Amino acid sequence: MPYSVGLQSAATAFLSAGFGTQFTLAVVIFIAISLALSSIERSEPDSPASLPGYSIFSIHPFFRRRYDFLNWGFHATGQSIFQFKLLRNTVIVVSGESARHTFFTAKGLDLTEGFKILSGAIPMVKGVTSDLQSRRIALIHKRLAAAQRNAPLNNLIPAILEDSRKIMESWGTSGTFDPFDRIYSLIFQTTVRSLSCAEIADDPAVVARLKTLYDTLDQGTTPATVLLPWIPTPAMIKKLWATKEIYDIVVRAIDNREKSGISRDDTLQMLIDGGDERLVMVGFIMGLLIAGARATGTTACWLMTFIGANPSWRTKAAAEIESLLAAHPFISSGPCSDSESLAAHLSTIPLESWESSTPVLDALIRETTRVAQPHTAMRRNLGPEIYIDGKLIPTGAYVIYPFSDVHLDPDMYPDPWKFDPDRQPAKAEFGYVGWGGGKTLCLGTRLAKLELKLLTAMFVLGFSHSTVDSTGALATPTPNWNDILMCKPEKGSCFVKYERSERSL
Repeated sequence: MPYSVGLQSAATAFLSAGFGTQFTLAVVIFIAISLALSSIERSEPDSPASLPGYSIFSIHPFFRRRYDFLNWGFHATGQSIFQFKLLRNTVIVVSGESARHTFFTAKGLDLTEGFKILSGAIPMVKGVTSDLQSRRIALIHKRLAAAQRNAPLNNLIPAILEDSRKIMESWGTSGTFDPFDRIYSLIFQTTVRSLSCAEIADDPAVVARLKTLYDTLDQGTTPATVLLPWIPTPAMIKKLWATKEIYDIVVRAIDNREKSGISRDDTLQMLIDGGDERLVMVGFIMGLLIAGARATGTTACWLMTFIGANPSWRTKAAAEIESLLAAHPFISSGPCSDSESLAAHLSTIPLESWESSTPVLDALIRETTRVAQPHTAMRRNLGPEIYIDGKLIPTGAYVIYPFSDVHLDPDMYPDPWKFDPDRQPAKAEFGYVGWGGGKTLCLGTRLAKLELKLLTAMFVLGFSHSTVDSTGALATPTPNWNDILMCKPEKGSCFVKYERSERSL
């Protein structure tokens, strides 16, 4: 595996020291570098306005309270574009319709390079999920597109529904749960099913372990681990070992498949049959698993939360799915088949119907991604220099665009925090960017929407539910955009209260 022996040796030595020594050394180095770089900042005359004060004070809020920090930056500078430093990295924040157009269409603004530095939550293994040759990146994109063709997606529908049925059965007949735990875990399972292999997806213990490891990567994404990954802080060490274990799980599954000689109908088999290199197969699964699960999981959690807080929309969704079931009567395949199974009946609905005959579900998903997807798009200018609204974007600079600029703009979406799937689409260019825009669209959109619709169908017909607070009172929580992963509301303020319907799952 391509891990640096030097880093592992340094990590071992560092861990042998006391925690006090570890923490003090890391903080001293971090502060010294930050102050040194802050003192040598210079700006060109046509550069964006800089935030006031030392740039070191921008680091923590950018990672921990990003929505508030970016809004403060626009207010403090009085400009629609401003810049700040993350150590030696220049970061330029843009907003407004013209800047949005340039951001999503400029050829030199690269997504991969932007996320590599500013995000830090994807497991980084050189040559596997980072520092990839352009041909490997193109191949991974090609394979993801292939996995979402009509035939593979149609074949996935019964498997996703069966995974959902098993997990929902485990919830019992009634109760209360945190949707950001239970719903996310369900989507993680269906994403593993969709983008990896049966060897992993069929083993609940392995899936649970993978989720724990990816959660460790999230928790270990600190300013220090992103900006100074060569410093072996305790968080960095945990990220390193978590990444190694994820790598080992994926490699072991590939080895088992190749040794068995058994061909299966799943994504790994597609990669093997395509003759892909081992590193491409591992990188595909490691990177896309969490990228898909995070975005789709966030939307799923909020979708169930919003539906539970809006009974009229829950009723509309249920009616739409019932009409699909009526249009595709369940035909028993034999005396032992379960004609009452919701999952079995839903699996008879073809992909085309899920995609073209569900306007209510489409509206619910669109509004959920508008109000509860706390995304900040990130790019790096690979050159040449460009101008956005008359401000210089030098080669090498990072450029970010907060989706809140458009999705929470009251001029485009009146009462923007209100969940209202009846809203008319904004007429401005790139007035909705829930699945990206311009030359950079979410490559997993088709799979994500299918997962969301199947989950919704199982839940609204298999259960009655409502969204409540910690006292059990009906609640309408507001997404917290400072939580850059899931928009979670205040801890303990949002639960789903549910009861099984008479329908067999």
